[in-house]
Amino acid sequence: MKVLLASIDSKYIHSNLAVRSLKKYAEQKLRESGAFCDIEIAEYTINQQPAKVMADIYKQDANVIMFSCYIWNRAFMEKLLNDLAVVRSDVDIWLGGPEVSFDSKEILVRFSNVRGIMTGEGEETLAKLLSAYAAADEAADYSIDNFNSISGIIYRSSAEAIVCTTQREHLDMDQLPFVYEDLSDFENRIIYYESSRGCPFRCSYCLSSVDKKLRFRSLDQVKKELKFFLDNNVRQVKFVDRTFNCDHDRTMEIWRFIRDNDNGITNFHFEMAADILKEDEIQLLGQMRPGQVQLEIGVQTTNPKTLEAIQRPMDFVKLSRNVQAIKQAGNVHLHLDLIAGLPYEDMASFEKSFNDVFALRPEQLQLGFLKVLKGSSMADRCEEYGLKYTAAPPYEVLETKWILYDDLLKLKQIEEMVEVYYNSGQFVRTLELLIDRFDSAFKMFEALANWYEESGLGMINMSRNSRYENLLKFAVEIYMTDHDSQAYDDRIFREALIYDYYSRDNVRTRPSFLGPETVDKETEREFYSRQEKNLWKHTHLERLGGKLYLFDYEIRDPLTNNARIVQL
Repeated sequence: MKVLLASIDSKYIHSNLAVRSLKKYAEQKLRESGAFCDIEIAEYTINQQPAKVMADIYKQDANVIMFSCYIWNRAFMEKLLNDLAVVRSDVDIWLGGPEVSFDSKEILVRFSNVRGIMTGEGEETLAKLLSAYAAADEAADYSIDNFNSISGIIYRSSAEAIVCTTQREHLDMDQLPFVYEDLSDFENRIIYYESSRGCPFRCSYCLSSVDKKLRFRSLDQVKKELKFFLDNNVRQVKFVDRTFNCDHDRTMEIWRFIRDNDNGITNFHFEMAADILKEDEIQLLGQMRPGQVQLEIGVQTTNPKTLEAIQRPMDFVKLSRNVQAIKQAGNVHLHLDLIAGLPYEDMASFEKSFNDVFALRPEQLQLGFLKVLKGSSMADRCEEYGLKYTAAPPYEVLETKWILYDDLLKLKQIEEMVEVYYNSGQFVRTLELLIDRFDSAFKMFEALANWYEESGLGMINMSRNSRYENLLKFAVEIYMTDHDSQAYDDRIFREALIYDYYSRDNVRTRPSFLGPETVDKETEREFYSRQEKNLWKHTHLERLGGKLYLFDYEIRDPLTNNARIVQL
């Protein structure tokens, strides 16, 4: 019997940990019982043509197909289910994952070709299901109908009755297999790693709050597996633990291990609650190799009433102090998150939250929008909060009692500006000059978004040079408006832009909007004649503000990827 575990990821770079864990655990349990199923994994992305994905699944000729379902692939998945009902009506289809765990009966009613749904944690459930299928296959009895003894499923019986079994107990984390012994499938892909399940917080918008049992993989096992990644020079390991630093001693132990076994290559990504960081944790972070660790910190909002409503305890004063202490060491990449559309947060409140977080100058500021997820406590309070959201995944907020759709559209435009001009890390000097011209960072990005819209400029497929040139145009127009002078010399902004432009790449063909070369050929020849051979191949000279700068592209900042810049 052949079983196909299919995942449809958001991007190729995002490898799917879930299907690999399911496969390996099931194979192990089947071996122990002497049973057998041929279990294969098929990975696709939502960027592929559905018809081609369908054709590939069809050609796999599986007896049982199981799909892993998330908000980003549900629409894609439903199209596949409809088409599979036509060409493979003989196959048993099962679904699993967070996107189908909370409206399972509705899905079974809508899709008559779906045999059942695994709800909650899936490893043991899948193993039990496949044991039942393997037994039926061995007995050549393909009319298998009784899954009543298997916890954690909702299924359709042969009599078309929908049967819901008992909820499955959680596994011990050390029973879960390590799925990365063979790294050949993960070249140029992110490695996702899980050292805990559950979360100590009860945020009303998050499904992690539903899993109230926080469980950890043993430290010995974690160290052994991290050592494997380090020995194999894996580029990045992204921990999917919801709040990695919820256990202080455990956090310190893992970070010490990472520090002491650094291979000079591997980067580790952690999701954190920064306000609960302790002084010794911050000191330990300061001892890491630059670029060895990056932290994703969910701030979400700085409005106290909003924090209370979403059941998110957070001390922003302490968070700010801890973030500033981490930044002072200059070796950790910081990614801070905000969510628009939360209860009690209007535009003025969100603007304040944005400015509060932007003032910390993280490497990235992610401006996200509330997703009203099935099964979350936020979904139960839609009427109270006046929440309206998209009918289709990702169930993104459209308006609330406090914020209108017009406002959210404006925030979408601001998000685009922040992503292109701030999170790219390519416009640092120019942005700082611009922000000084406005009352706040939010006001500057808002003005930039408005300027883009009024100028009829779209961000889709915009070239790198166009982004720089447009920012210069915006800067000059804003300054002229402030000073009522068409004779304004734009030198200050142009020089900042030149500095930013050459900080990232050594562009041999100088774009016209940067103006003429600032270093003449004779000065350039004289300088390089006194340097090591071939230095000119990986450097660039520029005179800015009367000072000569050397941009060295062989030595880059591990946090920003910008060239090393030396004032000569």
